[in-house]
Amino acid sequence: MLQLMYKNTVPVIKPEQMSFELKRDTTLILLDTREIAEYKVSHIRNAKNVGFDHFNIDSLKNIQKNSHIIVYCSVGYRSERIGEKLLANGYSNVNNLYGGIFEWVNSDYPVVDTNNVNTNKVHAHSKLWGKWLIKGEKVYGN
Repeated sequence: MLQLMYKNTVPVIKPEQMSFELKRDTTLILLDTREIAEYKVSHIRNAKNVGFDHFNIDSLKNIQKNSHIIVYCSVGYRSERIGEKLLANGYSNVNNLYGGIFEWVNSDYPVVDTNNVNTNKVHAHSKLWGKWLIKGEKVYGN
């Protein structure tokens, strides 16, 4: 499914590699490109929510253009679109998390809630997309 959905315009990073990079590189920047309701259910620790529908590149003006940035969403489609915008605006070290937060959780990596506490809940976006979330507790709606 992902091979059909991705345009391969933003280099991908697999969950295992991202986990390694998060431990190794304390300057790595995680951008959650899902909507705020999804982010509030859970997100990857230290990720900044930038949204998708109302994404504003100006909200990243304090991030250096050569910073290592990893974008993610539910499965990687929306984050690839935001990654394209980052690359088009001069950010040179951007990766898209392969499979998004769903693959992250399916690979047994943790997510946190708005209180920064580990949770097994994940916003499944919709019943159609939620089928790709194998592990964790699916949450729908706001």
